[in-house]
Amino acid sequence: MTTNYVPKDKVVTERTQYIESSLLTKYTYHNAFVKENNGEYVVRPTQEDYQFKVDLRVPKIGVMLVGLGGNNGSTLISAILANREKLVFNTKRGPISANYYGSVTQSATIKLGIDNNGNDIYAPFNALLPMVNPDDLIVSGWDINKADMKEAVRRSHVLEYDLQKKLSAKLESIKPLPSIYYPDFIAANQEHRANNCINRINLDGEISTREKWKHVDHIRRDIREFKEKNKLEEVIVLWTANTERYSSIIPGVNDTADNLLKAIKEDEEEVSPSTIFAVASILEKAPYINGSPQNTFVPGVIELAEKSQSFIGGDDLKTGQTKFKSVLAAFLVDAGIRPVSIASYNHLGNNDGYNLSSAKQFRSKEISKSSVVDDAIDSNKYLYNKDVGSKIDHCIVIKYIPAVGDDKVAMDEYYSELMLGGHNKVSIHNVCEDSLLAAPIILDLLIMTEFLSRVTYKKEGAENYEHLNNVLSFLSYWLKAPLTRKGFKAVNSLNKQRLGIDNLLRLLIGLEPLNELRFEERLN
Repeated sequence: MTTNYVPKDKVVTERTQYIESSLLTKYTYHNAFVKENNGEYVVRPTQEDYQFKVDLRVPKIGVMLVGLGGNNGSTLISAILANREKLVFNTKRGPISANYYGSVTQSATIKLGIDNNGNDIYAPFNALLPMVNPDDLIVSGWDINKADMKEAVRRSHVLEYDLQKKLSAKLESIKPLPSIYYPDFIAANQEHRANNCINRINLDGEISTREKWKHVDHIRRDIREFKEKNKLEEVIVLWTANTERYSSIIPGVNDTADNLLKAIKEDEEEVSPSTIFAVASILEKAPYINGSPQNTFVPGVIELAEKSQSFIGGDDLKTGQTKFKSVLAAFLVDAGIRPVSIASYNHLGNNDGYNLSSAKQFRSKEISKSSVVDDAIDSNKYLYNKDVGSKIDHCIVIKYIPAVGDDKVAMDEYYSELMLGGHNKVSIHNVCEDSLLAAPIILDLLIMTEFLSRVTYKKEGAENYEHLNNVLSFLSYWLKAPLTRKGFKAVNSLNKQRLGIDNLLRLLIGLEPLNELRFEERLN
């Protein structure tokens, strides 16, 4: 059932207008186009008038996770159930009340302005505009392993034992739908887990990678049935299963939407399981988010999403190490310091680490983690150029250590050049509970995807409203290798990514973009 939004505190300005269940906002977008000619910058200020519309009705939505029984999926379900029931559970440090720490939408704030004394005033992130309450999410999904969520939680070694006991009955009733397993795309060490596959010929038989279009139809049917059974208005699909190897981009196979659909029907071997799920979701108009590092969004998938006007976003959840890297690399370069090498080492003991112990799957992760410093390099041609070198040596190592379980250990060394031949070395040792960082990120991706689907706009003078671009680059804050619209470079700076989100929410309620000029303090 759609929830009508009745705001407690309306932000009313000359730019905003509430009409029935919509908020209309006028906004003038200011920017500048720059041309460089022999060291001279010619800057042309620009402005464009828009009207934005936000549908204030919050729909009933469902979530389908690919990899439901993995550490991330089982942890997310447990978090939703625990918060929905307002559980209090015992730990060795004492009782803990269920919460959503680590989620921006549920636990962060956004600056509104200042008070009479010049002090910053903040409001909860989710208080400005209506967003889905995570307690209301209906969750299902697929997994190549048939274990129910009680067993999935037990084997993940993530949750406190008392919490597991309190959730036991509810978790036991949640079972994953059969998924798709193409052995070539994930590590061979995962084969023993693959006992819940729609493409297994018989219970004890071999896996078939044929009839891939039937697999698309099967997943589409699962989405429709889930939607109908739970009387949902929208379904979002998110991949949080094993990292796949990179898919080769082959002309005539996956380079266009038509070629991709043809390739699926002809059982091309280079079509991955994640591509099957993406295509099925797009055809069902279900937004699809890629939470792993493989290149699910080959050109054919992106074009299909554009043609179908379906939302997509990715790639790879940005949890611990990469968040630090995107902040620290930008900090060093912004300070005029020249990083010349970044050495990153990780070890972890969960199934993600087990799968990544295979070279092909590790390569996918290596690519997603290494791209995070690219825009920092591009931002400063004084520090990075053909004379002094235009790259940062970036080494990434991931090792599987079963004993540490879900406690991922990340060690980084940043080696930088200072003036007059000096050097600076920054070392970071970060230990994080991987799934307890990932689950709230998944939550934010789902909530923000749904919210962004209710935002439309039109240029001044246009008759019809349009949806945002189908590639949701506003989600980049939560993703290691942000997917961007064709022709645009990814922004990896965490501060810039968050500022983009904050300013979008501000403009929708009629406020100016954030600035820190602080004239109240700095001018007489």
